[in-house]
Amino acid sequence: MRILTTWQGLEPKDRGASVAMGNFDGLHLGHQSVIAEAAATPSGAPLGVVTFEPHPREVFAPDAPPFRLMNRAARAHRLEKLGVQRLYELPFTRDLAAMPPETFVDEVLVAGLGVSHVVVGADFHFGKGRAGSAEDLRTLGAAKGFGVSIAKLIETEGEEISSTAIRTALSEGRPRDAARMLGHWHRIEGQVQHGEKRGRDLGFPTANMELGGLHLPRFGVYAVKADVLTGPHAGSYGGAASLGVRPMFDGAAPNLETFLFDFDGDLYGAELSVALVDYLRPEMSFDAIEELIAQMKADCARARDILGAL
Repeated sequence: MRILTTWQGLEPKDRGASVAMGNFDGLHLGHQSVIAEAAATPSGAPLGVVTFEPHPREVFAPDAPPFRLMNRAARAHRLEKLGVQRLYELPFTRDLAAMPPETFVDEVLVAGLGVSHVVVGADFHFGKGRAGSAEDLRTLGAAKGFGVSIAKLIETEGEEISSTAIRTALSEGRPRDAARMLGHWHRIEGQVQHGEKRGRDLGFPTANMELGGLHLPRFGVYAVKADVLTGPHAGSYGGAASLGVRPMFDGAAPNLETFLFDFDGDLYGAELSVALVDYLRPEMSFDAIEELIAQMKADCARARDILGAL
């Protein structure tokens, strides 16, 4: 997959794609249906995704709490798995946001990307003040020479699938409900950082990851599936992870500490992808280290049982 961070001066091979367009935070089943429709367009064109970086909400509400379900790298990894060949991460600025709908179509989609077809969700809006609707895009596309399809919103068990609903499920410690809407496990990806190495002293060495910019799931302990994406230990592992502020040790910024089962090695600097499978318990403080170790052993045993039943 080729990742392009501009719409200007593209090589011919990067123009003319059949694209799905949207923010695609989380890449849930609704997003996947939009991408699948773009892939099914009988044009023979490359399959592309047009999205925006940073997310528009980060530009217009920079002081709002972190909300993203995926960082940029995690979204790219998932899109590549979905068969996307061109990822257009358009730089979202106030100048871009100020473009009237027709200007956006003329300058970005036609002159820049040269799209052959565009698929958007029924709730898609674009242009200054979100003035352009999906139907407006279809009208403009017909006039400018490219096709537009509008994908229907997706529901599961009578509930509309949305990034907001997924955030709620994660905030309430319901990762399986989030996965049902996502169509995949919710994953946190990033580089393994050096921590305070308390886990190693306790007999449970952990891979520590920062959570900056991401929506925070419910704090606590999870059964997880982890993929080491880079380095000599690349592969898939089961594990148990603690997500939160480590109240027993006066933790500060929230982070994710993952203990990989049946693993022995150095992961510092490696890229790790951790899938939240089940919520086991909230964060707790203990009167003695021995009590913490006993609870960690119980957590790991329960996590092994859960993962073994998948």
